[in-house]
Amino acid sequence: MKRTTLLLALLASLNVPASAMAADAPVPARALGADNFYRSPTVKGERVSFHNQYQMEVVGTLYRPQGLPGGSRAPAVVVGHPMGAVKEQSSQLYAQKLAEQGFVTLAIDLSFWGESAGAPRHLVAPEIYSDDISAAVDFLSTQSFVDPDRIGGLGICGSGSFVISAAKIDSRIKAIATVSMYDMGAAARQGLNNGQSLEQRKAVIQSATDQRLAEFKGGAPVFVPGTVNQLDADTPAIQREFFDFYRTPRGAYTPKGDKAELTTQPLFSSLVKFMNFYPFNDIETISPRPMLFISGDAAHSREFSEDAYRRAGQPKELYWVKGAGHVDLYDRTPLIPFYKLTTFFQRSLAAK
Repeated sequence: MKRTTLLLALLASLNVPASAMAADAPVPARALGADNFYRSPTVKGERVSFHNQYQMEVVGTLYRPQGLPGGSRAPAVVVGHPMGAVKEQSSQLYAQKLAEQGFVTLAIDLSFWGESAGAPRHLVAPEIYSDDISAAVDFLSTQSFVDPDRIGGLGICGSGSFVISAAKIDSRIKAIATVSMYDMGAAARQGLNNGQSLEQRKAVIQSATDQRLAEFKGGAPVFVPGTVNQLDADTPAIQREFFDFYRTPRGAYTPKGDKAELTTQPLFSSLVKFMNFYPFNDIETISPRPMLFISGDAAHSREFSEDAYRRAGQPKELYWVKGAGHVDLYDRTPLIPFYKLTTFFQRSLAAK
């Protein structure tokens, strides 16, 4: 693959939209308090597995609140990780914090990532990702300590769009919250602020289909950098933001069987599947189930939360975290409004 076409693919990928190269990207607040690998003193995680509707094994970490009375049923929340990440990155932090407030929570690995099944690894498959969310609802609905009528969904970064996609066709998801959401379809088609032209999009599609055929013929797979492995003088600000999380001890995590240099990197030949992904179409049909969109007011991704909020039906809320960038809300606990998520799910998943 030519370097120029690979660069175009990179610009259309999940972490560096084209406009990041064409305009100054906001530098996120460098708040202290990053705690991605938080371990709660009061709730313990349990590895669980179940199958989605494609009969693929989905693996997650289940957390139960302390002191749940025997025979009682608690509200539950499914938590999805950032695109290209795994459950150990951001989602388990959120799951533990919510479990401490009385929710049963389940942080899952999306199919083709982490411990969940799927080959080839790192395949982009938004329909299957969304089904993983519904499969997690299936699992929670069968647990004796969960109230199946009080299950919500929380998506971080790309999983925000997958949770919305799932909720549109799964009425069991009674409340939906997103944090630092990316519309993975829009990001692939047009980049930030419509910064990718149609010609660039077509070049990516051509390169990806050429690579798909090469792999069909037995060629080696190509992975597009979701996050670069090294910084140089030309590395864009947004890539530096992701690098600070994924490529440093702050948030770096390599699942068993994966390679550290390939973490976060999607399979290039499948990346174009995002161009057929329109999670915000018909988002208004989720109403009257409540929706909460949380974003940093300095986040490069803020446009996606704004777009979803504009289209969604009532009840809905868009909550801005002052001074926070996109990745800040992955793990910088002093900035993350856990109280806002807690009150939202307490209210939305209250017993009838």
